[in-house]
Amino acid sequence: MGRTLVTGATGFIGAHVARQLLARGDEVTVTVRADSSLTALEGLDVRRVRADMLDRRAVRRAMKGVERVFHVAGLTNLRATRSEAFPVAVEGTRTVLQEALRAEVQRVVYTSSAGTIGPARAGRNADETTTWRAGRYAIPYLEAMHEAERVALDMVAGGLPVVIVNPAHVLGAGDPGRSSTVLVRRFLRREIPAYVDGTLNIVAVQDVARGHLLADERGRPGERYILGNRNFTMTRLFADLGRLSGVQPPALKLPVTAAMTLAAAAQRLGQSQLPTPVEVRAASLNWSFSNRKAKRELGWRTSPHEDCLEETIEWYRGREGEVLAAPGATQPLPLRIVGDAARRVGL
Repeated sequence: MGRTLVTGATGFIGAHVARQLLARGDEVTVTVRADSSLTALEGLDVRRVRADMLDRRAVRRAMKGVERVFHVAGLTNLRATRSEAFPVAVEGTRTVLQEALRAEVQRVVYTSSAGTIGPARAGRNADETTTWRAGRYAIPYLEAMHEAERVALDMVAGGLPVVIVNPAHVLGAGDPGRSSTVLVRRFLRREIPAYVDGTLNIVAVQDVARGHLLADERGRPGERYILGNRNFTMTRLFADLGRLSGVQPPALKLPVTAAMTLAAAAQRLGQSQLPTPVEVRAASLNWSFSNRKAKRELGWRTSPHEDCLEETIEWYRGREGEVLAAPGATQPLPLRIVGDAARRVGL
């Protein structure tokens, strides 16, 4: 279809986007950093160009002869500090989009995050018109993505045809950096001793990649499209993961303040495998979304919501089975006792 550049193709979403572009018939160039793992690119007939998103000269070289850009590169880490999140998300996006404008590309698809929308109010779903309310929670990753999206919209005003896609929580096979699928990995390792009320929208990585291509083909510049599927309460999500994996779900649901206090204590003790206070706060919010706009304007369709749960479980079992809990594994007895007592008294 044309000459296409994909940034972030060594990552989870980017690798799937690159595969689908090749299947579409595009001549694909991907950017790789000097320290990038190339595992996700194995078997793909792509041209590789070494470029860091903060290196303007390297990005400019990568843009030569390119007609379309999929800017997928970014940081997907709720634990990131402001000094880690902002340069990659904001300045990296600014550099890529400015160079795309200079190269006069025909279309840019920018991968943002559903976290720049909402969270939704209780009992509601957020959509592309929902006001961003997450700034009050001081989560650097979300703040950085929100600012980067503003950069993208400013570039539209400057004449660059950018379409923005906002994936929700992405699951599926093939996450080389353990990004969004780390939630399932922690579940399978029984590293989630307790959880909080909250809602999370889950979507399959193949569906998200397909949404990127549809945004390129049918999206309107300056518009955002939420790529999400099923809205899960945390209780329901863990119940489904337990049913599909055979591992007993966490037994204890805590108030947010108590969970954050325990997470802070674990962090001070160096328990890095456990959720951090920032992750607990993010998990407690209502990340419930509507995908109607993407379906209506892009013709986007989603696969059955359980497929990506099963694929993620199978992928981790095939690679890390020796360190995961076996089917039939239960939660530690003390947590089960406390969880049962909490339910009995209505907590």
